[in-house]
Formats: sequence, C-alpha cells, structure tokens
Amino acid sequence: MNVLITGAAGFLGRQLVKALQKKNKTSPEKTTIIATDIKEQNPFTPDEHLKYVAIDVRSKDMGALMRKANVDIVVHLASIVTPGKKSNREFEYSVDVEGTKNVLEAAVRNGIKRIVVSSSGAAYGYHPDNPEWITENAPIRGNEAFAYSHHKRLVEEMLAEYRETHPQLEQVIFRIGTILGKEVDNQITNLFEKHFLIGIRGSDSPFVFIWDEDVVNCFMKAVFGGATGIYNVAGDGKVTIDEIAAMLNKKVIRFPAPFLKTALFVLKRLKLTQYGEEQLDFLRYRPVLDNKK
Repeated sequence: MNVLITGAAGFLGRQLVKALQKKNKTSPEKTTIIATDIKEQNPFTPDEHLKYVAIDVRSKDMGALMRKANVDIVVHLASIVTPGKKSNREFEYSVDVEGTKNVLEAAVRNGIKRIVVSSSGAAYGYHPDNPEWITENAPIRGNEAFAYSHHKRLVEEMLAEYRETHPQLEQVIFRIGTILGKEVDNQITNLFEKHFLIGIRGSDSPFVFIWDEDVVNCFMKAVFGGATGIYNVAGDGKVTIDEIAAMLNKKVIRFPAPFLKTALFVLKRLKLTQYGEEQLDFLRYRPVLDNKK
C-alpha cells in the first residue's frame, strides 16, 4: 500500500511516519510512505520504504505526484496551527483551505481510495451556547474572528460537499482536542508554561486533552482499518484551568473579560503579541469534545 502524507515534517506528521516505519519492521506487507512537506530539507532518516518530497500543498504538481507514486491513501495533515510573526490571514487561508481543495481535487482525479484529514475541535467554534459535551452531530460553527477555527469549518464544509459529489473517495475526519506529549509545543502549551495561568472571570475554561501517541494510533487505524466517518479525538473527561494550575503548582489570575479583550487588542496593535482579542472566546468558551463514538 502507498500512503501519501501532507505536512509530514510537522509534529504529528513526524510521529505518524515513525509509526508507519515501525509497523514496516514487523509486518510482511510493507507500506510505501510518500512524506511531503514544504520544507526543503528531509527530516527523516534514510529508509527504503520512505520517500520525502518537498512540495507545497497548494502546488498543481500534487496530482502528478499522486499518480507517479500510485498512491492509495492520503493523510492530509498540512495546516497552519501556530502562525509565525510574519504570517497573515490571506496566506493562512491559502494553505488551510485552498491547499485542502488542491489535495482533494488531486485525490479525485487520481482515483485515491481514501483520505484521512486532521480537523480540530476548533471547527465547532467557541460560543457561549456550546453544549456541555459536543458530539460529532453538533453543527460546525468555527468563528470567523479566529482564523484556525474558521478555516477548519470551511475545510469541513468542503469535505461534506465532496462526500455528496464524490462518494467513491472514502473520508475519515478527526476532530482533535488539545494534544499533549513530550515534544508538543504550541500556543496552548505555551499558556501553561507561564509563571501563572490566565483565567477569565465567570469561566472554568475547560480543556480536553489527548496524548500524542493516542492520536497517532487513531491515524494508524484510519489508514489500515475500514471504518469511515467523523470522530472526536479526545481523552476521557475535561480539566478546568484551576485543575491544570493545581497540577502544575501554579496560580490562576483571573481577569474581567472586557479588560482582557482590551488588553489583547492593544498589545497586538503594538506588536507585543501575535494574539488578538479573538483569543478571549478561545479561552472562555472552549468546546468540550464527547469521545463516546
């Protein structure tokens, strides 16, 4: 079987490649891994069953690559989770949304059997009327003010259209909670590394966590299993900001929502932070993923 991975040089992509390589060592049926990323330098150790291709997820050469490699399954991980300081909304949209469209079009043209997509709990959006526990049947309402959330919503709407127009392309979509692991470094883990944790008055700011190895195992099952559909990927239960602080032996300093919103607005305009006032709802109305499915 031939598996193409987009965003393979990212954190989750590297972990998935390692898992596939490990399986190849013990399985009589080998998987050819076509690891793709925009980074020019190959981050992987040499492997006869691994080919690294530096290619932009938006490139029109993606289809030719799928055809040449005789790809069976695509694992689409490429997206901008933590924007760089020089990033902008237009660029992020082009990668997240237009890049996904490019991959889907290439997959359909080349008769790809299955696509596995990393979505996020952020696709549900950060809203005051979110249910206490969000199931996969809940509407996708990613906030337009928050690029990552909005783009995940747009991507999922696109995937829904493809399920109608191209049912031959099997889909597995993972709406992933907050990933933790020894090497995880993102905007959420950065919050926990401060001297104190920020809280918002009137909100418990509940988080749902999932260990990185468990996420990779879900992708492995999607690649080698037969199930299709949409799945929340999260550990059991939820953890409030106060419970997180207690585990880390840190304090929570709570701010009134209007004060925090104004502070973030000013700090971003002064270029003292890359996060703006949209982060308020990100902390206040967190989607809590139900994992029973």
